[in-house]
Amino acid sequence: MLDRLRKKRYAILMCGEDSEYLLKRHGGCYGFFTKMLAEEGETWDLYKVVNQEFPEDDDVDFYDGFVITGSCKDAHSNDPWIHQLLTLVHTLNSLNKKILGICFGHQIIGRALGGKVVRSAAGWDIGVSTINLLQSSSSSLNLPSKLSLFKCHRDEVLDLPAEAEVIGWSEKTGIEMFRYGNHMLGIQSHPEFNIDIFLHFIDRITNRNLIQEAFASDVKMKATLRDPDTDAWKTLCLTFLKGQL
Repeated sequence: MLDRLRKKRYAILMCGEDSEYLLKRHGGCYGFFTKMLAEEGETWDLYKVVNQEFPEDDDVDFYDGFVITGSCKDAHSNDPWIHQLLTLVHTLNSLNKKILGICFGHQIIGRALGGKVVRSAAGWDIGVSTINLLQSSSSSLNLPSKLSLFKCHRDEVLDLPAEAEVIGWSEKTGIEMFRYGNHMLGIQSHPEFNIDIFLHFIDRITNRNLIQEAFASDVKMKATLRDPDTDAWKTLCLTFLKGQL
């Protein structure tokens, strides 16, 4: 009875940096993730793990689930905070805590499980792309065969241990989505993005000279012509984080 009355508590493990624009327009990373996932009566906390802000060890068990966000950093690098995050994922796995990993977070989970994360040989995968979905053998969610979603990455999970189940792939990325047990789900793409957030991120990586302006312009133009299946991805993420996938 007391467990049913307890407020659900979730943590966002933020792996990137907010821009002034994202903070003002969308409430930053915290804003667009809670808009997608938070429901009435829940508590959502933010930890900027990229700045080495992590939950205290004694607090971890009080959370019902964790979301690991995207980042412009490389999940295969060896920065101290990345190793600390990998250690936290191991701890959460031992506690059977729900973890939803998005883009960089997807890669971090894959690495923590013993998989291989690399710079993709296919280069940047940016735009609104079709994700092919497979029915998970232990899933209660009736997945469609295809869903489209915003993508913005150049690294990928190349290999996973046999215990992980790949349930999504695309033309350029072999592991778009995977699950591990009933408590870990990795999604390479960005269900939390809308078109404005997506276009802003394209500008950010263009300004950092990570992609050429001509390529960026083409990507942005094509993205405005196609609507991703945002509601379906939101349902999928909520079903996993708060139900059974």
